[in-house]
Amino acid sequence: MIKDVALKDDAMTLVIALNSDSINNLALSPAQTVIENLLQDGAITSHEQQLQFAIDYAQEPEDPRELSEIPEVRLWFIRLDSCYPWLPFLLDWKAGELVRYTAMLVPHQFSTQEGIQYNPEALEIFLMQKLFVLTQWLKQQGIPSQSRLKSMAQLLGYELDDSLFNLL
Repeated sequence: MIKDVALKDDAMTLVIALNSDSINNLALSPAQTVIENLLQDGAITSHEQQLQFAIDYAQEPEDPRELSEIPEVRLWFIRLDSCYPWLPFLLDWKAGELVRYTAMLVPHQFSTQEGIQYNPEALEIFLMQKLFVLTQWLKQQGIPSQSRLKSMAQLLGYELDDSLFNLL
């Protein structure tokens, strides 16, 4: 369900609220409500980079794990990604949602000095899969994709050559 719709920097921010029950039951309904409404209204493309997740997942006080290290949370995001593989288009990149979403799907470790350290091969596979999916989806939506996809890759530490887009 939509927990909060707020104005930030003159743009609407959509927030999907997740709780332990939704996550433990792999219930996508909180996300489906928001995303399907956007699809039905034909408004999906006007909400680029406006989606955030508010995750309230119960952990024991002594549990030091980040949410992306909890198997149940990761499994929920894997299920979500299988239904909406183009979801990175909606995520609020400036608020760190793309990086967090990636952490849910790509094996990684945390370093106190360097922050999140993704498995390089897994990150590369994830990025290429998202490039293929988003190139096709953005084309279907009539949205130019090259600069968007280059920006997404840069956020994840990659530089894309223009020749890749000639292949796509």
